[in-house]
Amino acid sequence: MTDSLSLQLKTLPEDPGVYQFFDESKDILYVGKAKNLKKRVNSYFNKIHTNNRLRILVKKITYIDSIVVQSETDALLLENNLIKKHQPRYNILLKDDKTYPWICIKNERFPRVFYTRKVIDDGSEYYGPYTSKYTIRVLLDLIKNLYPLRTCNYDLSKSKIEAQKYKVCLDYHLGKCMAPCVDKMNEDDYNQNIQGIRSILKGNFKHCLQNFRTDMEEFSKNMEFEKAQKIKEKIESLENYQSKSTIVNPKINNVDVFSIYSDESYAYVNILQIAYGAIFKSKTLEIKKKLNEEDESILSLFIIEMRERMKSTSPEIYLPFYIDLGEQIKVTVPKLGDKKKLIDLSLKNTLALKAEKYKQIKITNPDQYKERILNEMKKDLRLNQLPTHIECFDNSNIQGTNPVAACVVFKNTVPSKKEYRHYNIKSVVGPDDYASMEEVIFRRYDRLLKEKQSLPQLIIIDGGKGQLSSAIKSLEKLNLKGKIAILGIAKKLEKLYFPNDSIPLFLDKRSSTLKVIQKLRNEAHRFGITFHRNKRSHSAIISELDLIKGIGEKTKYDLLKHFKSVKNIKSQDELSLANIIGKSRGKLIFDYFQEQKVK
Repeated sequence: MTDSLSLQLKTLPEDPGVYQFFDESKDILYVGKAKNLKKRVNSYFNKIHTNNRLRILVKKITYIDSIVVQSETDALLLENNLIKKHQPRYNILLKDDKTYPWICIKNERFPRVFYTRKVIDDGSEYYGPYTSKYTIRVLLDLIKNLYPLRTCNYDLSKSKIEAQKYKVCLDYHLGKCMAPCVDKMNEDDYNQNIQGIRSILKGNFKHCLQNFRTDMEEFSKNMEFEKAQKIKEKIESLENYQSKSTIVNPKINNVDVFSIYSDESYAYVNILQIAYGAIFKSKTLEIKKKLNEEDESILSLFIIEMRERMKSTSPEIYLPFYIDLGEQIKVTVPKLGDKKKLIDLSLKNTLALKAEKYKQIKITNPDQYKERILNEMKKDLRLNQLPTHIECFDNSNIQGTNPVAACVVFKNTVPSKKEYRHYNIKSVVGPDDYASMEEVIFRRYDRLLKEKQSLPQLIIIDGGKGQLSSAIKSLEKLNLKGKIAILGIAKKLEKLYFPNDSIPLFLDKRSSTLKVIQKLRNEAHRFGITFHRNKRSHSAIISELDLIKGIGEKTKYDLLKHFKSVKNIKSQDELSLANIIGKSRGKLIFDYFQEQKVK
């Protein structure tokens, strides 16, 4: 195994997706799907394979490519498309021409609704594809029970119906069809039913479920329990049904989807090529920035290069922001719906590559890894300088008792534990987090200024706008406002608040910047809680010794240091106590606890 392949295996994403194995000639060997890409791909290399075909495959692998998707179902559909597109040598099961089934609403008067494996461009509507034939059967059964539909393939034109060309069939007598063929149901009512079916197929089940529940209650009231049970089963099937894959919509055809994410030094770009709503090609690249290029400039060059390289003739592309690419290419910037989901999926792949590259750098070059994280933080938080020195503050108290605060320090994204500090709140009475924060910030930076120590580039306050405002008051008193960047992080939804800005910043949950801030916040919370717990425990332990007159702090300290707890002190005889603190005080303590036993 080469070093580059070994590094790839260590840094693969742990998301669901599809992996592709290539040989040294860059020919595709195998396409597979995985719930967890990293675990599945690594399993090929950490086992001794008895299967000769599998052993040869693993030996030939020199490069791995992965595509991240939202779910296992999406991975299954994408795997199917890629196998049929590339027909890799080691993929056997899916080389046939079978395709996944769709539900079709036929483009005709009084439309039929049925399942098919062929998508024909005739104006009909197609929903899917579905990975389970059983799911389609259940869904169609529900639809047909709720909305009586025709199943015949007659031409129901006005002229033929008026000419009475047809007769009612058995479905009409069974209540499964309202016989539009003999004009017993008008076109408007039928199309209203079709509109309800469209809602179900798009995943809008609310109205359908309400009708089912009403019917079930009516059957129950009328003591028709068998019918009620059948309706209940339909409700359960409908509730468990997944409406459709997030990556497919058959109306989205012949489209290229692009996305970009960039930090200070690199840009990560992705292209998804879509045909009939399904991905058939994907490519994600890391691009080294030579100058401080804007995302628009990088993405426009990538679009031109990749469309030429992939020989794409798609007339439309989806982008996260608008770029003018000339009159021949339609640019769409989706804001919601299936198109927006494709943009999000493309971005997910760019972030997956970024995370993979960061992991590789973390292993091979830790200093470069830290620098890239700091550059990303500088960009995300709009800082003027790299936050190589960050300090985070957190308050702890329970109903105002033993109020304390903690300050943790990170240097180059790594905890500097020797610089951690605890603070006992001195000037605040009762549970007042705002005043406590104001006191601690003032004490911390007043001391750093007096001792001429280095100041941080960034201060993080564990709390929302209130705690942040209190901290800024202290910085103003010390003439440090505007000289040190400061922000607050609210636990709920991980909102980031900045001075003089009422609108919080939300970072992507996979962002390295947010992960560093969360690590700081959690470390400050842990450090503060530990101190607060110890203080409360210490207060509880010495409170009983405080009741003994004639026993001072030094005596209490000596006893606790030797016997570890008040419980152990109570169990000692007079001589044992006298050996530690002297005869007279030993007798005083021994007599006190003996009296307590009698009481």
